[in-house]
Amino acid sequence: MPLRRRTLLAAASPLLLIDPHPPPRPRWIHSWTAAPQLTEPYDLPPEPFAGDTAMLVNTTVRQTVRLSLGGRRLRVRFSNAFGATDLPITAAAVALPLDGRPGAPGIEPDSSRRLTFGGRLEVTVPPGAQMISDPVDLPVVAAQNLTITVHLRDGQDGAGLTSHPGSRTTSWFIEGDRHADLELPGAVPVNHWYLISAVEVTATGAAGLVVLGDALTDGRGTTLNGNDRWPDQLLLRLRRPGLAVLNQASRGNRVLRDGLGPNALARLDRDVLSLSGARWLIVFEGVNDLGMTAATSEAQRRVVAELIGAYRQIALRAQACGLRIFGATLTPFGGNIYDDRAGVREAARQSVNQAIRSGLFDGCVDFDAAVRDPAVPGRLRPVFDAGDHLHLNPRGHAALAATVSSWLFAAAAG
Repeated sequence: MPLRRRTLLAAASPLLLIDPHPPPRPRWIHSWTAAPQLTEPYDLPPEPFAGDTAMLVNTTVRQTVRLSLGGRRLRVRFSNAFGATDLPITAAAVALPLDGRPGAPGIEPDSSRRLTFGGRLEVTVPPGAQMISDPVDLPVVAAQNLTITVHLRDGQDGAGLTSHPGSRTTSWFIEGDRHADLELPGAVPVNHWYLISAVEVTATGAAGLVVLGDALTDGRGTTLNGNDRWPDQLLLRLRRPGLAVLNQASRGNRVLRDGLGPNALARLDRDVLSLSGARWLIVFEGVNDLGMTAATSEAQRRVVAELIGAYRQIALRAQACGLRIFGATLTPFGGNIYDDRAGVREAARQSVNQAIRSGLFDGCVDFDAAVRDPAVPGRLRPVFDAGDHLHLNPRGHAALAATVSSWLFAAAAG
């Protein structure tokens, strides 16, 4: 077998042999993400974990997430993006959930690994910041569930707790430092994620598909602890080695204006462009911009023009960072509160979709065609409707996942 070609470089002393084609090295890549959001009053932890002056005082929070990419080592990102004060984490650990189940309060024996931060057992996350743990050896595989447990001795003062309310996964709260306990008898279930924003793994030759979206991607209408949002189903359908599918959706999100969290233009850098290993981006939002704009011809024409301009800005910024970007057409909402008798918003939706199909991005994923009712194109097919004529049930999410073909990745690689 011929030796690899080598280049001889002259140096002061000694001579260095440099291989121009070194083997690929493992690197850190995001395997799971959740877009940080400001916790609304109705999403705060239940009593006694939410106090008048501080949150999560002497509280252990156990949460499970589903990884999209495997690796031999991992690390966790903790976010204080919306905190007005320091977030002091007393203890943190990762483990494998009991029986591998999402939302499980128990963990598998001998699987717990204490997290450190620069070698320290405790860490303080400043307001607006995030902290990444030191790596731990805990081999995981694609589509495996992971448990993350955090204890806060002193809690977090004041308002501004960072969370991801649309977890569709059960978390557990209990008083005291119980981060290493195998079981949490008496723990209180809460269906939100708090304080965690990402898990990274070491992998070779891997890359990420990021989805920027709203509740249609965040999973409203899907199954609690079912992991059946369309990005989850896409991961299982493609079974593409080395592919991470990263859901950065935020319920109630809009492209142009703040809603339940910053607008998509404002959160693009933090939630998409900063993710390690990201190579592709699907943008699937804009319905809330149309639905929350007055149902007049003038107002809808204006928001359509602004939306198309914003999409162009997102594409420019993503392409400048080396991402290939694909636009997903907006799905129907006929019969929902966003609908109007004159059909002004439906006409606006059609205008936006025409722009997406006409080369606004590097490519188009036609979600509208996948789930609309052939008999009434302005409405969802009844078998896909979660009940409010806007959000999709798991079958509807499966239809979206089936629309994203593997050609997307081949085109981007080319």
